[in-house]
Amino acid sequence: MMAARRAMEAGGRMAMEQVLRLGAMRQTGVGLRQMMEFGQQPNDTKLLQSAQFLRKELSIRIARRVLELDNLPFGLSHQNAVLKVRDWYLESFCDLQSFPEIRDPTDELAFSDMIKMIKVRHNDVVPTIALGVQQLKNRLKSKPSSPELAEIQEFLDRFYLSRIGIRMLIGQHLSLHENNSEPGCVGQINSKMSPMHVANVSSEDARAVCMRVYGEAPDVTIYGDPDFTFPYVPSHLHLMMFELVKNSLRAVQERFMNSDREAPPVRIVVADGAEDVTIKISDEGGGIPRSGLPKLFSYLYSTAEPPQLHYPDNVNDGRVTMAGFGYGLPISRLYARYFGGDLQIISMEGYGTDAYLHLSRLGDSKEPLP
Repeated sequence: MMAARRAMEAGGRMAMEQVLRLGAMRQTGVGLRQMMEFGQQPNDTKLLQSAQFLRKELSIRIARRVLELDNLPFGLSHQNAVLKVRDWYLESFCDLQSFPEIRDPTDELAFSDMIKMIKVRHNDVVPTIALGVQQLKNRLKSKPSSPELAEIQEFLDRFYLSRIGIRMLIGQHLSLHENNSEPGCVGQINSKMSPMHVANVSSEDARAVCMRVYGEAPDVTIYGDPDFTFPYVPSHLHLMMFELVKNSLRAVQERFMNSDREAPPVRIVVADGAEDVTIKISDEGGGIPRSGLPKLFSYLYSTAEPPQLHYPDNVNDGRVTMAGFGYGLPISRLYARYFGGDLQIISMEGYGTDAYLHLSRLGDSKEPLP
């Protein structure tokens, strides 16, 4: 029994030594255009090169997150939810480190299966970390000071941005194995993505949620060129658009649900610029007080009711909720910034809110590596 415990402790020390060594190494940023050009007509050689790159790059990125999760301020590292996430990252790091050198297509297929498992293992990282932060907020007897809040905010921005990059790299590699018959698709990237189409699908999905919650939903009108396309990741745009439209629908519905007036539609405008594709989502949901605008992108603030705190034994069972954590806008902004864009919110209290989603159409910006 003692010998087994000593062996486990020695193994843990060796793993952390590797984490320290790789966590100090430089990350390599990849751009949208690079991913698209490399993924054209994938073959065994390209997949082998991609796997060899990922084996090292993912190890570096995940090691950095393990180190950061071990050194968070105000006891956040010791919250049960955060410890759970830290264990996921360390387990994934060990999986990568123990995987043998990738020499041939058989090795590459085995590696792809392994990183697919890593991606699934990390599915619930965002809500689980959110739960840990909420637990910390409830535990702190006094409100954290502004510098303390800023430190937590900066950590969460770095952490979630890194997660977006890790999942993008894994997803892109895995999707190159799939025979995608859709014209213009290179892995997860669609070189001919129609923002009008994504806006329409996202809006219908958001209206379905609104309908389920309130029994009805305002209309959504979309303006723009239906033939316009540009290279982007449709799943990223869908996530951002869904969140923004959902927020607008909720604001309008709650403002007009007991009114004699018919609820005005949420309006979406897609504009094609030389550098950016800009999507504006406008509503007449009453707006946000000016004092509340700085809090919109804070992970420590939400306009919804805070969720009931619980920590299930199995966080993959879907019971960990995002509702009320207020992560939709800050996470959406990180997705926009990942490929060189941004998200801005402008509001008129007493009238409504405009969200401006800027997406770089040049595709030459590299990942902003935290």
